[in-house]
Amino acid sequence: MSKIRLATVWLDGCSGCHMSFLDMDEALITLAEKVDLVYSPLVDAKLFPDEVDIALVEGAVSSEEGLHKILNIRRHTKTLVSLGDCTVTANVPSMRNPFGVEAIFDRAYRENTTLDAGWPDQVVPRLLPRARPIHEVVTVDVFVPGCPPRAEVSSTF
Repeated sequence: MSKIRLATVWLDGCSGCHMSFLDMDEALITLAEKVDLVYSPLVDAKLFPDEVDIALVEGAVSSEEGLHKILNIRRHTKTLVSLGDCTVTANVPSMRNPFGVEAIFDRAYRENTTLDAGWPDQVVPRLLPRARPIHEVVTVDVFVPGCPPRAEVSSTF
């Protein structure tokens, strides 16, 4: 029997869900016997594979880059798991929503800087008007709430 092709993805969040995933400790050894980690910020893969059995997605959809990424992930994934509160509710990334992108950029890149003030036009992905949970963009198969979900929850997959 072939191993499950597993991907983990980090959108707009703090990476706490990935840290919790790593807190499974010895359970990671058992997991490694059952899965091939084919894409993750924890490995060197640059392109999302064409066929993934399970994708654990952390973070909200907050930028054009994140939007394109989650659409591609959904197209190539059998079971998509919304891992953590940022993915389930947009949680912390959505705190910017009441203010709007322009006000957030002004505060971060003009008001609070002394050198080279101005909005970035390179490297920083273009923000969407509001941060959104992934189920507002794509179909989600499994929701795992928590900030972050406890390692014991991740080890049940």
